[in-house]
Amino acid sequence: MSGAVTGCMPRYALKIEYEGGPFNGWQRQAEGQLTVQGAVEAALARLEPGPHTIAAAGRTDAGVHALGQVAHCDLAKAWDPFRLSGAINAHLRPHPVSVVACTIVPDDFHARFSALERGYLFRLVTRRPPVTHDRGLVWQVGHELDIEAMRKGATHLIGHHDFTTFRSATCQAASPVKTLDEVVITECDYPEGREYRFSLRARSFLHNQVRSIVGTLERVGAGSWTPEQVGEALAAKTRAACGPVCPPQGLYLTGVRYPTDPFAE
Repeated sequence: MSGAVTGCMPRYALKIEYEGGPFNGWQRQAEGQLTVQGAVEAALARLEPGPHTIAAAGRTDAGVHALGQVAHCDLAKAWDPFRLSGAINAHLRPHPVSVVACTIVPDDFHARFSALERGYLFRLVTRRPPVTHDRGLVWQVGHELDIEAMRKGATHLIGHHDFTTFRSATCQAASPVKTLDEVVITECDYPEGREYRFSLRARSFLHNQVRSIVGTLERVGAGSWTPEQVGEALAAKTRAACGPVCPPQGLYLTGVRYPTDPFAE
């Protein structure tokens, strides 16, 4: 995706990571509300005075983290990408957000509309003592989970479906129909407990879709739901059939795939 710039203003793609805890989500909001978009745009304004608007691949909610958010911006000056990322990061301090890669892209590149797929990770920890080092970074429950039951429940969600049950009542998407390409659930040791990781891939997601799915699968793992009830909830096409929506702090936007990786070079 890197290459010559055809427009009069160079366009840059930014790969951004952040801890979502201090932010009121990605999207810029009313003055006084700290958001990731607002912080990055304010940093850009320190480099080139004037208003800046950046577009991102996904609008993460308050408390949600990112390992590979992608955004693009247009600047009047032709910057060396390495120097630009360093300059932005200097003005982002002390916020827990960092531009980890930067590249020049063609002016028809769009962080949101050019994307082919988004990936999300949800971290769930089961243990009795409160977590300390991962506080605010995982969802903790105090009971054991059956991973095979959760995997069976997840199979009902793979493919092209009406996900009305698993989207927020305030979701603004034009259609509840989405294709969920993959749900992979793995487990590993965690100090005094276990960690379960839910990895989901799709071209796009509905508002609260991942958190609704993980919250429902947790009920399956806990034994409160059978795996078959996940399919029944999906078929019901009503928000009332959804399991609990899990909290945001365990959710990470892990990456975005494009026809050509803009950061490959």
